[in-house]
Amino acid sequence: MSVLPPIRVAAVVLLRERRVLMVTARARDVLYLPGGKIDAGETAAEALVRECREEIAVGLEGASIQSLFTVTVQAHGEPEGRMVAMELFAATTPDEPTASSEVDSVHWVTSADAGRCPPAGVETLARLVALDLID
Repeated sequence: MSVLPPIRVAAVVLLRERRVLMVTARARDVLYLPGGKIDAGETAAEALVRECREEIAVGLEGASIQSLFTVTVQAHGEPEGRMVAMELFAATTPDEPTASSEVDSVHWVTSADAGRCPPAGVETLARLVALDLID
């Protein structure tokens, strides 16, 4: 049996008033962190900047981008055993996040919203609480 390689993604942790920005996409109620797959030849930080422009129409302040941690869990909607390795970055932006063509809406959430998240989101919220960054 072959083992599928993990899906490598980069996601941003934008914080405001002890809440973190998450998005919903394609008329679904599942909450995701803004971000996406890292393309071949692209660093995780480059993917992060590109995805934030595409999904939430913000430019990240380059000097503010800092690696936080990586969450590796079962990938949502993928065959059992297919993992996602989501590298999370703290960052700031002067822009107000807005929904784009890829995202239906933006939400400022707390750990109370974990029930609406796939496994990687649940783990991320738990770690942000442990770091005392969100409620």
